[in-house]
Amino acid sequence: ETAPSGMYWVIKPAGKGLYYFALVKVPRIIPSENLLEIKVLDSTPGLILKYSFDDEQSLLAKLRYNRLVDIFTGLTCYSLQNHLRTTVVNMGQVETDEIYIGLDKRGVHYVLPIQAKGGTDQIGVVQIEQDISMCEQKFSQLICRPVASQFIEKNLIALFEFEVSSDGVKVVDEKHYRLVSPDQLSPEELENYRNRASFYQGS
Repeated sequence: ETAPSGMYWVIKPAGKGLYYFALVKVPRIIPSENLLEIKVLDSTPGLILKYSFDDEQSLLAKLRYNRLVDIFTGLTCYSLQNHLRTTVVNMGQVETDEIYIGLDKRGVHYVLPIQAKGGTDQIGVVQIEQDISMCEQKFSQLICRPVASQFIEKNLIALFEFEVSSDGVKVVDEKHYRLVSPDQLSPEELENYRNRASFYQGS
């Protein structure tokens, strides 16, 4: 009722046990409804599939076993720590679902804080801001590439990468990956992927 048109209230941390209200244009990140799906052969072990749920732990496992962070970012990535809980100056305690360390073909090192949302949970911009601040303080020698993931459906996963602009956190890339069995990936679809790759390389 009090927010100006086009703005939304969010609660941000301001230190240990301290919080404040802030106005933002976009409080949550919602997967695009018209983005093309990319099929990836599901490498999740059957034992994990049998006992997994649709929560964030299941999502983090599928990201890891299918190397979706590597595919999405173009980096070779390794999981450093799950559920990192630490203290950030001027914010207090923050928690990141998973931390990856990445390497590119030039030997540059990256830190990738991962947020994962299962069920009906949504990605909040405040969490992304916290991840970025945490990386600036705890991994200052590495390039930070914050990533968030969300189940759209059971085997359809949205991945986002973010940057901070003068106007707040912005999405710089979004991809939707559908995990499939080999019989669900046709020769025609593979040909389409090859044609797409040739188009982008040519441009």
